[in-house]
Amino acid sequence: MKRLFNNIGTLAGIVPAGIVRKEGAAMDEVGTIDKAWLLVEDGRVAGFGGAGSAAPGGADEVVDCEGGLLMPAFCDSHTHIVYAGCRDGEFLDKIRGLSYEEIAAHGGGILNSADLLHQTSEDELFRQSMERVNEMIAQGTGALEIKSGYGLNPIDEMKMLRVIDRIKAASPTLIRTTFLGAHAVGRGYSHDDYVATVCRMMPEAARYADFVDIFCEEGFFTVEDAARVLEAGLRAGLRPKIHANQLAVSGGVQVGVRYGALSVDHLEKSGAAEIEALRGGATMPTFLPGSAFFLRIPDGPARDYIAAGLGVALASDYNPGSSPSGDMRFIWALGCIRMRLTPNQAFNAVTLNSAYAMGVSDQCGSITVGKRADLILTRPGWNLTKIPYLHHSPFIRQVYLQGKTV
Repeated sequence: MKRLFNNIGTLAGIVPAGIVRKEGAAMDEVGTIDKAWLLVEDGRVAGFGGAGSAAPGGADEVVDCEGGLLMPAFCDSHTHIVYAGCRDGEFLDKIRGLSYEEIAAHGGGILNSADLLHQTSEDELFRQSMERVNEMIAQGTGALEIKSGYGLNPIDEMKMLRVIDRIKAASPTLIRTTFLGAHAVGRGYSHDDYVATVCRMMPEAARYADFVDIFCEEGFFTVEDAARVLEAGLRAGLRPKIHANQLAVSGGVQVGVRYGALSVDHLEKSGAAEIEALRGGATMPTFLPGSAFFLRIPDGPARDYIAAGLGVALASDYNPGSSPSGDMRFIWALGCIRMRLTPNQAFNAVTLNSAYAMGVSDQCGSITVGKRADLILTRPGWNLTKIPYLHHSPFIRQVYLQGKTV
């Protein structure tokens, strides 16, 4: 099946083959072609060009882009979208002044979600979660990572992992799975017993998961806990990722780097020591501005990371307690408005670099021959500055995943 996109106003996000992430000054570079065409064959980008090259014939279908922008679909490397019910009551608690830590200390937060998930059947959990996946696709997301972490016991964590596996089979999105058994200490466990339980779960979790993660934060898990959990994950074949430095300087970045984490995520409380730990390595610093926005806490210093020659990714952290949205266009806008990234820097952070942070930038995240044709076609008149600037004006004409209309 060949589909030709013709009359493209601007084709944006072009990256040469072999480039899997952007760092430093390259974060501000976006490859573009004006008055372009793009050919998709069997779900992948087969070729593209500008006004100086003739669009190939023989396509089964031609899409007249009418001068719209064509760009890669968003990639979201950090989500918690398999959950049950709603935590709108905690929204009122936040408005009344309770902090994230205070809500958790009174049995709310993650433990509240664990209680709701325990009471919800696997089929109903799948149904609710697919609604969120389809919502994210409609907003332009083509690849996403999904974590467990609201089970907090062996039976319910595996229920979550099975649901994520069903989502993989049912959705056209490219999905990667993370085992986050160490999200909080499960009810009925002592701290040490729960860490040991999570470590024992690794071989079974590895049947479904690609990564292992831990919430290495003040009041949750220590760097010593993280070392135990990440080591157990590595033995089971799971590559580490880590929640680090959201609520305090936790040492999570350093332990993540030591164990070869693909990404270290949150980083609101980070600075020169974390930048130095990440310099020259393969770990992607990943910021979650939707969470900082919702919790009304300062954003992490993403500009300092870029100035030091590092790349950064942005992800939604879509979850019921601290970031109840998977709209990556809004994450792009927050990267510009609150974090003072340029539109180009934030664009690279929500496409190629976020794909890298979930281990799929060889398959998606840019306009590159051979990659999945996961695309957003805008209405005419849009560009890479206007999209985050007019951050809630409708801009998508159509989303395509593997070259197909969704």
